[in-house]
Amino acid sequence: MRAKGSKYRFTAIAALLVATSAVWAADKPAPKDAQLIASAMRAAPPGVAKGATIVAMNPDGTMRTLRQGSNGYTCMPDNPATPGPDPMCMDKNAFEWAQAYMAHKPPPTGKIGVMYMLEGGTDASNTDPYAKKPLPSNHWIKTGPHFMIVGADPSFYDMYPKNADPDTSMPYVMWAGTPYQHLMAPVK
Repeated sequence: MRAKGSKYRFTAIAALLVATSAVWAADKPAPKDAQLIASAMRAAPPGVAKGATIVAMNPDGTMRTLRQGSNGYTCMPDNPATPGPDPMCMDKNAFEWAQAYMAHKPPPTGKIGVMYMLEGGTDASNTDPYAKKPLPSNHWIKTGPHFMIVGADPSFYDMYPKNADPDTSMPYVMWAGTPYQHLMAPVK
């Protein structure tokens, strides 16, 4: 049983990088490392997940390595406090981009990164990178399995739709016009 009472829904990236600590009901034990590793590995294609470093966030916000990898990718398990499955796997550049996002700092330039969320993502605003709950003005969307391209030159994103309410079955730009815009590409 997943814990209830989370005051806000977080965007997928924020949820994974800020609150991926196991949040379970008092009567249910925290997942074992093997369960966390299995969850994290579902985020990416098997060939990527097999060689990825697997990390989980401790309740105090520090990262704990569950398994050291060899391919430059880092995967994180599902956050049980969010409403849907949201394990994530990212390359080194995407991890730096996500860290900049979490710190409200400009993302690194000239470093294109790839993120996988093959189980889908937690609902998020398509227009406001820091929205914490759905409002009529922030275009909350639901995403299915996808991968993301982050850190590309702004002209790259100009090739894709930047609608506030996109067709999530097609590639589109999330958070268009912000330093954190990125390509969302569905995988079916």
